[in-house]
Amino acid sequence: MSSRTPLVRRAGAVAAALLALTGLAACSSGDDDSKAPKQEPTTQTTAAAPDPGPATGACYSLPYDAAVAPTSKVEPVDCGQAHTSVTFAIGTIDAVVDGHLLAVDSDRVQSQVSSACPAQLLTYVGGTLTSLRLSMIRSIWFTPTVEQSDAGATWYRCDAVVLDGASRLADLDGDLKGVLAKGVPDAYAMCGTAAPDAPAFERVRCSAKHSWRAIDVVAFQENDYPGAKKVQEAGRTRCEDAAADVAKDPLTFKWGYEWPTKEQWAMGQKFGRCWTAE
Repeated sequence: MSSRTPLVRRAGAVAAALLALTGLAACSSGDDDSKAPKQEPTTQTTAAAPDPGPATGACYSLPYDAAVAPTSKVEPVDCGQAHTSVTFAIGTIDAVVDGHLLAVDSDRVQSQVSSACPAQLLTYVGGTLTSLRLSMIRSIWFTPTVEQSDAGATWYRCDAVVLDGASRLADLDGDLKGVLAKGVPDAYAMCGTAAPDAPAFERVRCSAKHSWRAIDVVAFQENDYPGAKKVQEAGRTRCEDAAADVAKDPLTFKWGYEWPTKEQWAMGQKFGRCWTAE
């Protein structure tokens, strides 16, 4: 998913107000209790409980714009009805460094959440990393609102969604747990409306009308971007061979290679995709 604009979080936490109760004991030589000090009535103030946060397994009917927002107040829906996202993991933000509470939009907090959710997505959907990269399944994440943060909320929420075009989420009829364990079904597989270098190219699910399909991944191990020339050359033979392997006629086929740009590399996409015409 595209990066989102971080939300400014004010430092704050809920402090429970506890009132100490003092009991007075009295002794009397007789039955007259009138001389015994009277115990004053006591009161106790209890602070509101912090927001418990979201629950794993919850389903939401999120439009695309809400899915790329940093926070969400959309209420969960019954997973038996149409929905667009499923919460697959909940975590706790580690926002305290050297005794200081960091803002939720700090680099440390944002890096933690943006790394944690994608890292857990593969375990949820099953299969291999290559399968996930050849699918339209993505992870999105949310952090508390300013008000929730002020009330002591420290959770973050990871949802799984399926892209259905450039700016639309697919409706789901259940959860996505284990859906890639035995391959990539067309309902989740990545296809294209044209060759990946064509102006009319758009990613769509393979269950929709399409003319090209993503078939393999070219992964890179370098930490720093190796340059456009190297990433382009890395996929030539690999993608041509991959297309030949799935072609009905290995002597006549079309193939394409979509390599990562420097900007995409900086955002964490350190791989390219091989494509073939269908």
